[in-house]
Amino acid sequence: MKLFTISCPCHFGLEAPLKREIYDLGYEVTEVTDGRVTFTGDAEAICRANINLRTAERVLIEVGRFRATTFEELFQGIKSLDWENYIPVDGKFWVTKATSVKSKLFSLTDIQSIAKKAMVERMKSHYDIQWFDEDGSDYPVRIFLMNDNVIVTLDSTGTPLHKRGYRTYTSKAPLSETMAAALIQLTPWHPDRILVDPFCGSGTFLIEAALMAAHIAPGLNREFTSMDWNNLIPQKLWRECFDEARAEVDTSVECDLQGYDIDPEMVKIARLNAKQAGVDHMIHFQQRDVADLSHPKKYGFILTNPPYGERLEDKRDLPAIYGKLGAAFKKLETWSMFVITSYEDAPKAIGKKADKNRKIYNGMIKTRFYQFLGPKPPKKD
Repeated sequence: MKLFTISCPCHFGLEAPLKREIYDLGYEVTEVTDGRVTFTGDAEAICRANINLRTAERVLIEVGRFRATTFEELFQGIKSLDWENYIPVDGKFWVTKATSVKSKLFSLTDIQSIAKKAMVERMKSHYDIQWFDEDGSDYPVRIFLMNDNVIVTLDSTGTPLHKRGYRTYTSKAPLSETMAAALIQLTPWHPDRILVDPFCGSGTFLIEAALMAAHIAPGLNREFTSMDWNNLIPQKLWRECFDEARAEVDTSVECDLQGYDIDPEMVKIARLNAKQAGVDHMIHFQQRDVADLSHPKKYGFILTNPPYGERLEDKRDLPAIYGKLGAAFKKLETWSMFVITSYEDAPKAIGKKADKNRKIYNGMIKTRFYQFLGPKPPKKD
């Protein structure tokens, strides 16, 4: 079977969890760069990556790489690629997005326009026709320029992977599903350990944790653009990969997942989202202030995305909010806490220095993932 170079973008700073996920699927990672992990796989790998990867934003098929400092070099580079091996004569193809960083070519609309023309010229000579109706399946193209190096890809995903389909309602500053999953994977949490989010918002952390615990693949209940690529991926392969994922599901697994929020409306939204995801029976949501956070169990985890104070008037409230979180955590002597926030004085307000912190970009916002590590539980006999 034909092998492809498969490239998966992710949030900056979260490449490690994605790399581990790809290895766990059984594929060899060939390259890790900022915000991107690349591996080699066949058509089945494209299906399995789309269905199973929790931390990737998309699954892209690399068509080619070359260097370009002029638009003529870009045109010739795109034209030299074997598009006929990817796009059928009736395929609808266009450059859905171009990005340029530290490159001489920076006009994104020009890059998109020239790339489309070059693709058409290549396809005209191969198919020996002058006009393409483009009334078949979608083949969206994404082009990345970095330091004048061009990577040309086909987007096999379509709607980004963070749109799992369960989050009908969101909070004011929601954390994406892919980021939530990656942050969970950066903690030592396992389904047999308690997990509490005292600022649960729309419930994303806890829902993603429940999906992991129940082995529910994140793409199990959605569709992908490449499901219509019959020239590259047989329908039988998609059915087999979906069946493989369904066979792994176990919603009877017992978990202790708890979400609190001071806003009763957010608690309702979190419950609705959990129901949409099919894990509402696994999570307990409750209206509660962070100051009231307490728990009799030992060796639990707090994982949360507190308010950042993006508006000036909200920033004044942050020391008190983080102070209450710190006071509650102090009482939970054997617990660990993980906090993602852009609030630079978070450790000071919490009243404890973080054991580790990791710089992560949440969209365009620079955040820190603070890790306050408690003792490890004793080993079970």
